[in-house]
Amino acid sequence: MSAIRLLVLGAVRQHGRAHGYMVRNDLEYWGAHRWSNAKPGSIYHALKQLAKQGMLRAHAVAPSTAGGPPRTEYEVTPEGDAEYLRLLRHALTAVDEKPDLLTSGVGFLVDLPRAEALALLRQRVAALDAWREEVGAHWMPTEGTPEEWGHIGEIMDLWLHTAAAGAQWARGLVARLEAGAYTMAGEGERTPNVLPEGTPNPYA
Repeated sequence: MSAIRLLVLGAVRQHGRAHGYMVRNDLEYWGAHRWSNAKPGSIYHALKQLAKQGMLRAHAVAPSTAGGPPRTEYEVTPEGDAEYLRLLRHALTAVDEKPDLLTSGVGFLVDLPRAEALALLRQRVAALDAWREEVGAHWMPTEGTPEEWGHIGEIMDLWLHTAAAGAQWARGLVARLEAGAYTMAGEGERTPNVLPEGTPNPYA
């Protein structure tokens, strides 16, 4: 699953209404162009496709007094909101997707109620633990070490270490959320800015 739909829907959603340049600027500000396929062409294409699919509503906006062509502003429709939340939940629980999808999901984690975010992250931990058990039971040599399989054994070792690290990270985030970290959905107003005030953008 591509992360671009989640990124674009989430970026528009946090502003209420946003034009393409604003979405692009936000995603570049978060460094998404470095760790995902959120390149300018992909962003504008996704905006048009999501509007065509009824996920976004397009509004023609008059050109600014400074000149330039008119811009199109987008807002998320009820169908788009449902799709956004579906993608977000999938991103946080799926353990067989590319890393950019999880990264996108973590970036929008605060759009979920705290209890739901915790439940999804615990589901992720359980899936990673189950995967480790499956690798250990069915893919690892019953005797000796993975090295005795030759370099192919390193694949299984990589799977085990990746799953263990992912589960450890998710458990840490669960603990931080349980301790009250972040302002989650329904807990008060939030700014659309991702980095804390005064923090320089590392991708500027």
